[in-house]
Parts: sequence; structure tokens; C-alpha cells
Amino acid sequence: MNIAIIGAGAGIGFESVMQALKKGHTVTALSTNTDQLPDHPQLIKINGNATSVIDLKKAIKCSDAVLITVGTKNKKATTLFSDIANTLIKVGNELNFSSPVLIITGFGAGESKGYLSFFMRTVISLFLKEQYVNKTVMEELITKSNLKWEIIRPGMLTEGEQTSFYKVLPDHKKGMKVGKISRANVAHFLITEAENPKMLYQYVALTN
Repeated sequence: MNIAIIGAGAGIGFESVMQALKKGHTVTALSTNTDQLPDHPQLIKINGNATSVIDLKKAIKCSDAVLITVGTKNKKATTLFSDIANTLIKVGNELNFSSPVLIITGFGAGESKGYLSFFMRTVISLFLKEQYVNKTVMEELITKSNLKWEIIRPGMLTEGEQTSFYKVLPDHKKGMKVGKISRANVAHFLITEAENPKMLYQYVALTN
């Protein structure tokens, strides 16, 4: 299958590219910097921006699944995530797009904020508040659109190896614990779900 990975140059996106290629998929990778990605006969690299209608349309138009894995190190107020959502919705409407779109936000966005541990609530409040405010806006825009969406909310990301031993939590429950998870394991979930979507129109938390 052809998997479009948006934000493919680093982090979860890079891990997703490598795992998808290893499983024999064709990958279209969009990033502002694709220099870190290997040359591969089944990899199409697009240097571009996820907020550009032209770039995003080029990346997703022939895909069987789309992974939105864009992150930012900017801890100040940002509209990056909502801008990507608006661009994605516009492109989806123009293409009459019907393939699954799996979107990474983070545990702490939307209603999941009420289920954070004291530690993670403090971390987000002190360092990532503006990001999570905008990730919540992104979720709201996407879930009201015509896209075939799935929102994935991983816990605190680590550089650990891909193990396949992690928890997939589609329901929010009092006392639930969402802690650390490796980017590699998040990527494993994304590729597995892209191959066989089982949780469309759901908010899915991921943790070790």
C-alpha cells in the first residue's frame, strides 16, 4: 500500500517511514527537511510544508492511508497544528479524500486533559501548554470534518526501541495511567493501524 507520512523527517514520522519501508510499503514522505531519510526505491521524498495546500495535496493524493506526525520544538504560542488541520480539511475536500487519516496529537489534548497524572499535568502546564491548546483545536477541527479520522494520543515520548509491548487505550477511565512510550512503538501502532484500521473515529491513548 502507499502510505503518506506528513512530518517524516524526524521523530515518530521518521520511525514510521523506516518501519513502513521494512514491511514493503510504498511511502510518500513530506517534510521541511528530508535529508535524514534514506534513498530507497519505494520512498518518494517531498521537501515541503504541511500547511501548504500544494505540498499536502501532492503528498496524499494517491495514498491509501495518511499519517500526520508533525511535531515542533517551539514551546511558545503556535497555530501550527490548527493550520495543518485546516489545510488537511481543504485538501481532503478538494480531493474527495476517503482514505484513513491517522493524526498524532498527545495525551493531554482535548478531554484527555482531565485524566493526566499530576506529574504530566505539571509538565504540560509549565512547558507545553500552548502546544496542547493548539493540538486541542486541531482535534476539534478534524473531528468535525468529512475526513475518515483517528486521533492518536501517545504519552511522554522516548527514544526507546520498538518492542510491540505497549497498551492501546481507546476509552478514558478514572485512574487510567498513561506514561512513557517510545516513538518507535507509536510508529508501530500507526503502521499496523494504517494496514488494518480498527479504531476509526476514536481517540486512542498509547502508553507502555
